[in-house]
Amino acid sequence: MVKIYSISLGCPKNRVDTEVLVGLTPGGAVLVERPEEAEVVLINTCSFIEPAVEESVGVILETAEVLADLRPKPLLVVAGCLPARYGAEVRRDLPEVDAWIEPDEPALWPELLARTLGLEERSGPAVRALSTPPGYAYLKIAEGCNNACRYCTIPSIRGPLKSRDPDGLAAEARNLLARGVSELALVAQDLTAYGRDLGGGTGLVSLLERLLPLDGLERLRLMYLYPSGISEALLSFMKEAGPKLPPYFDIPFQHVHPEVLAAMGRPRSAGADEVVERVRAVFPEAALRTTFIVGYPGETEAQFQALYDFVARRQLHHVGVFPFYAEEGTPAAAMPGQLPDEEKRRRRDAVMSLQRDVSAGILAEYVGKTLRVMVDAPHPEWPGLFVGRTWMQAPEVDGATYVSGPELTPGDMVEAEIVEAKEYDLVALV
Repeated sequence: MVKIYSISLGCPKNRVDTEVLVGLTPGGAVLVERPEEAEVVLINTCSFIEPAVEESVGVILETAEVLADLRPKPLLVVAGCLPARYGAEVRRDLPEVDAWIEPDEPALWPELLARTLGLEERSGPAVRALSTPPGYAYLKIAEGCNNACRYCTIPSIRGPLKSRDPDGLAAEARNLLARGVSELALVAQDLTAYGRDLGGGTGLVSLLERLLPLDGLERLRLMYLYPSGISEALLSFMKEAGPKLPPYFDIPFQHVHPEVLAAMGRPRSAGADEVVERVRAVFPEAALRTTFIVGYPGETEAQFQALYDFVARRQLHHVGVFPFYAEEGTPAAAMPGQLPDEEKRRRRDAVMSLQRDVSAGILAEYVGKTLRVMVDAPHPEWPGLFVGRTWMQAPEVDGATYVSGPELTPGDMVEAEIVEAKEYDLVALV
């Protein structure tokens, strides 16, 4: 068994890629907790926006410094979006890295380890290594994106939409559930686009119909739904599906003003007010999360105010706000009307300050109610306290529910009474 220390940066889709790579290790692998214990260090990078690039490069350099004095020195492999976006440039600038693997090159991983570590080629099927807590896992249903948002680097890094075969997805889901996972979070750049490249009537609803009856599944979560993909058919299906498919909607609106959306290259993006009303007409209790970009080139104060007013009016459970980053190679980077960084940060901070109060008000309404909580992990500082999530809290991106009770174990799904609400988190007792 090869000892691997892995770091996965960026989105859950990257985490899945990391788990797949580790699972392809010839002879099998065991994940270790410190780079000093490893034979191989794998860093899967993100380069979606400037801070992600900076974080990826910083982690590589910090890790290389740790490894430099170790004997024997672990093999340092960097995968993911950074080499895919910057190619030979990043390879030249970071000679500390022993090997590079782009997202469409997973076959290089077993070949590399077989060659450098003297391992025999893998025989038998690969088993994806799980790095999430025991109760949940991500299921990536598609790669790439066909949307042409003018600010986004993803299509140039990950390519066009490539939906995965539904039979393979069902088989992977059964494998994950058989390993004790009870919550699956479906991830893709745009879940609502799933199957458009496959033909034959394959789509998100048909995939959900295959996954929901699987033994052991208690909760199926949908992450990233393009606004125009929130159809009446999808909502009707979710309503009939019942509690396994909670009314949790991750819909990145990016903006609410039609002129800004047009400038972003999102003309198909249905109006945010219209989408919220459509969802809440079917699910009045729905939990919605979204992200916004503020300070897009040419965004006026009035257009920003429209976004601010939407956040105040619509009372969404979860809101993330990013200042616009003029990413090299994107059409938006060359647009006139670029705003100063200070102004972009001011607008971001204003919306987030507002959302903090909105979130606190929403969560206060759950005090005294009993909710099912997925127990993820022991609290790192408080013995007997665990970090968990309710149906309205997705892993890693939303707030948490801190739960305590007798004999709790990570992976449990328990009934707990909400006894306290904070700005973004809940406190519960079993």
